[in-house]
Amino acid sequence: MWNVVFFLWAINGLTIALFGWDKLCARRRRLRVPERRLLWCAALGGSPAALLSRWIFHHKTRKQPFSRWLWGIVMCQAGIGALALSNGLI
Repeated sequence: MWNVVFFLWAINGLTIALFGWDKLCARRRRLRVPERRLLWCAALGGSPAALLSRWIFHHKTRKQPFSRWLWGIVMCQAGIGALALSNGLI
């Protein structure tokens, strides 16, 4: 159980760091973090951090394909979480 908690803390911290780094690179016109990597971090459990980072950094808020993918990931994770709760797995 503690391994899962540690993993979720780590992936959410990494997700926030990547969003912040990408925003900094965008402002300085440097090499950016690929959107695919940001979405993978969200899919691996960092979706709360991805949503928070979008709000904190005002980053990736208007990119429609990215937003749709991110919200799709969030909805899938919420559905899986609700299913796990209803079946007594959590």
